[in-house]
Amino acid sequence: MAPVSNHGPRYLRFVPAALFVGGTLWNELDTVDYWGDPLMSAACVTAGALLSLPVTIGFGVATVLVVLVMTVQDGSVGTTAGYLELLNTLLAALIGVWVNRVIARHGRRLDAVRSVAEAAQSAVLPPPPSAVGPLAVAAGYQAAGTEARIGGDAYAVQRTPHGTRVLIADVRGKGLQAVRAVSVLLGSFRELAVLAEDLTALADGLERSLVREVVDSDRADEEVRTEGFITALIGELDPEDGTLRLVNCGHPAAYLLNGGQVKALTPAEPGLPLGMGALGGPRPPPDTWPLAAGDTLLLITDGVTEARDAGGEFYDPAKRLPDLGPLHGPQQVVDTVFADVARWTGGPRDDDMAVLAVTYLADADTAVDVRSG
Repeated sequence: MAPVSNHGPRYLRFVPAALFVGGTLWNELDTVDYWGDPLMSAACVTAGALLSLPVTIGFGVATVLVVLVMTVQDGSVGTTAGYLELLNTLLAALIGVWVNRVIARHGRRLDAVRSVAEAAQSAVLPPPPSAVGPLAVAAGYQAAGTEARIGGDAYAVQRTPHGTRVLIADVRGKGLQAVRAVSVLLGSFRELAVLAEDLTALADGLERSLVREVVDSDRADEEVRTEGFITALIGELDPEDGTLRLVNCGHPAAYLLNGGQVKALTPAEPGLPLGMGALGGPRPPPDTWPLAAGDTLLLITDGVTEARDAGGEFYDPAKRLPDLGPLHGPQQVVDTVFADVARWTGGPRDDDMAVLAVTYLADADTAVDVRSG
């Protein structure tokens, strides 16, 4: 049988032992009333909730043996009081085993749900190509917690006649509604990225696809219809002249990494998130930046920038990453961001994280070598 999974603080594993030792010592000091018995019974139950089945059984057996020895010492063995003492202790041990099995069964069901969620996430959000011409690409996704590994973060890379186009997005909400929105967004992006003449037309096309999906869906509740939106950052990299163009739709800014330097590509005029176009005027034009060989474009979701440390301060890639560089290749950039955010928070996060890194290199062969290395 599967052991009980413990995702709480490590010190909780010592609680049953502390209760057992405390109850035993208390009984030794007060051999008349045995006030320590409730602590020993609690040790059996908490062991069932926090520890594995063999350890839980071990606590139960040890508790019954200790109580048996004490009843022999005080002469109550064979009496009604002695039998009741042993019966209560045995009942506590059995309750601990029962609690352990209930939690283990719940854990197996949760693992099954996780596997289904991971399969759905992988189907909806496949990894991007590792190399597109002279561009080396890497991406990663991390869920906020262990209970749910499915969310609304998305990324994509598409070769087009207009250059290589990239997308990173964050759907408001989680669960199946978010997955459906991601599916529509990525499907539309793969088609429109090839057809749209420029990034503004691409963003407007994605907006129409998402609005049409919400209007036509009889399953969308009122909150989704009125408040559903997607923040997105849409980019276009021209490998011929090294030009980067970005359209920001209410999303965290991109970053440009060059050696040990990290620069935030703050938009001159950020646009509204996708799905909220009816609230504003025309979409702002793309911002343009030059790219040099070796530059890495870093795209992230707000799960990175809104990660907090113990003091409540937000994570800032522009401040943190320069001290960790120089970073070579997109995969190292992605791995470094995830590892540094984990160090920054020191514990569970409140939001999913998606990271997409694209390194501009001199030729296609170099891009393949960097990505595979």
